[in-house]
Amino acid sequence: MQSLNSCATNGRNLSNLGFTANFFSRLGCLSSRVSYNSSFRRRINRCYCFDAESFELRVRTHGSPARHRVLQVCAMDADSMGISSFDWGDSDMPVESLFSSSDSDNSDGEIILQPITDVDLPTSKERLLPADDAIAVTAHRLGMLSRARKKRKTVHGILNNVGLIVFSTFLLFIVDQWAWRVVRLPLESFYLMRPFVISAIIVCCVGYICVPLFRLLKLQSIIRKESPKQPKQHPSKKGTPTMGGLYFVPIGLLVAEVLLGFSSIEVSGAVVATVAFATIGLLDDFLSLKNYHIRLSGLTRVCLEAAVGVWFSYWLCTTDISTPYSMKMVVPLPAPVGLVRLDKVYTSLTLFCFVSMANGINVTNRLDGLSAGAAALAFVGMSIVVLPICADLAIFGASMAGACVGFLMHNRYKASIFMGDTGALALGGALAAMASCTGMFFPLFISSGVFVLEAVSVLAQVCFFKVTSFFGQTGPRLFHMAPFHRHLELSGVEEPMIVSAAYVVTCVLILCAAYVGLTSA
Repeated sequence: MQSLNSCATNGRNLSNLGFTANFFSRLGCLSSRVSYNSSFRRRINRCYCFDAESFELRVRTHGSPARHRVLQVCAMDADSMGISSFDWGDSDMPVESLFSSSDSDNSDGEIILQPITDVDLPTSKERLLPADDAIAVTAHRLGMLSRARKKRKTVHGILNNVGLIVFSTFLLFIVDQWAWRVVRLPLESFYLMRPFVISAIIVCCVGYICVPLFRLLKLQSIIRKESPKQPKQHPSKKGTPTMGGLYFVPIGLLVAEVLLGFSSIEVSGAVVATVAFATIGLLDDFLSLKNYHIRLSGLTRVCLEAAVGVWFSYWLCTTDISTPYSMKMVVPLPAPVGLVRLDKVYTSLTLFCFVSMANGINVTNRLDGLSAGAAALAFVGMSIVVLPICADLAIFGASMAGACVGFLMHNRYKASIFMGDTGALALGGALAAMASCTGMFFPLFISSGVFVLEAVSVLAQVCFFKVTSFFGQTGPRLFHMAPFHRHLELSGVEEPMIVSAAYVVTCVLILCAAYVGLTSA
C-alpha cells in the first residue's frame, strides 16, 4: 500500500504517457496480447519484475501512442517481493495499473501511466511527444476542429450546387411545358432544357481536363492584399488556377450557335460582344498573372468596355433585327406605362448596361461559386424574359446558364479553378447583350440584383469616404470593407453561407423579373 501511495506521489512527471498492449508484449510485461475494447473482462494474476532504469530506457526507445484503451501500470524492481493481482471487474471504464519500484534507498522512483482517451492523442501518423508537451495535444485538437470545419464547408458548397441545379432545371422544365402559351407558337420539346443540359455536361467534363492543364501551365491566381482587414482565408487560395473563362465561355457560345445553325443575327451579335468582353478580361488577367501590380487600370478597362458598348449600339441601329413591335429602340415596361421609345437615349442606356453589368460581376467574383451561380440564375431569368420577343436569344441564355452550372462543379467551395476577369467580363457582356437586343433592361437589373448590390456598395463606400474626408473627418466607412460580401465575411459570416444567401435572393429576384418581363412583353 505504501508503494502504491509513493507511486501516486512521485510519478506525476509521466502521468500522460500511454502505451498499447502490443508495446507491453514486446517489453515482456505481458505474456499474451490484451484486447482493450468494451468486452475487456480479463483478470491479470501476475506481472513481471524488472529494473526501473531499463524500463525508462525502453519507454524512450519504443514509446508509441495508444489506439484504444490505455493501462496505468506500476512496476516493481527485483528487491520487491510483492506481486499483486488486479481485478478488472465488470466495468467498462479504462484500465488503470501501476509499475512501482521498491521503497528501498536505491529506489529509482516510480512510473505512472494515466489512462487517456483517443481524443487526447495525436493521430496514428504522428509520434508521441513528451508527456509535458501540452502544445502537441492542443495543436492536434485545433487541427481536428479545422478539418471538421473545412469538411462542413465543403458539404455546404455541394448542397448549394444541388439546390441551384434543382431549381434551375425545374424552372426551365415548367417554362418548356407552358412556352406555347407565352410565345403563342409551337416550339420544340425541351426548347430551353436542351441547351442548358448539353452545355452543363460538356463544361463539367472538359473541366476535368482544363483544371489540371491550367495548373500545369501555371495559370495561377495571385490574391491581392486589398486591405489590412482582408479575411485570413483568402491567402490560402493563392495558387489556385484562374482564367477559367477561357474554356467554359466558348463552350456556352458554341452550343447556342450549333443548336441554332449559326442562323440567328441576334445571337451572333451577342456572341461577338461576349467575345470582346472576354478579350478585355483576358488581357487584364494576362498582365496580372505574375505580378498583380501590373494590370489594366480601372479607367482603361472602363474605356474599352464603353467602346464595345458604343459599337453594339451602332450595330443595333444599322442591322435589321426582327422585333414584335415593328420598331427599334423600344423598352417594354409593365402597365400602365407600356412601350417607351427612347431613340438616342437607348444608346446611352445600352452603354451603361454593358459597363455596369461587366464590373458588377467582376467585383462579385471573389468568393467560391458566388458569381458563377448568381450568373447562371440570372441567365435563366433572362431566357424566360426574352422568350416572347426573341426565342433565339432564349436559347443563348439557357446555353450560357448551363455553361455556368458546369463550371460551378469545379468552382464551388473549395474552388479548383477561378473564372478570372476573362469569365466575369464575358458573362456581364452576354447579359447586357441580351437586354440590349430586346429592350429588357428593367428585368435584367432585377434578376441581377446581387451584382447591382455589390457594385452599389463599392460606389457608396468610396463616395461616403471622400465626402466625409472633404469635411475634415477621418474618413469613416459605411462597411467594414467593400464590396458587400467582404463586409459580411468580416462580420463573421462563413463563405458558403454568403453564397447560399445570394442564391436564395437571386432565385426570388429572377421569379420577379420573369413576371415583370412576361407581363411587359
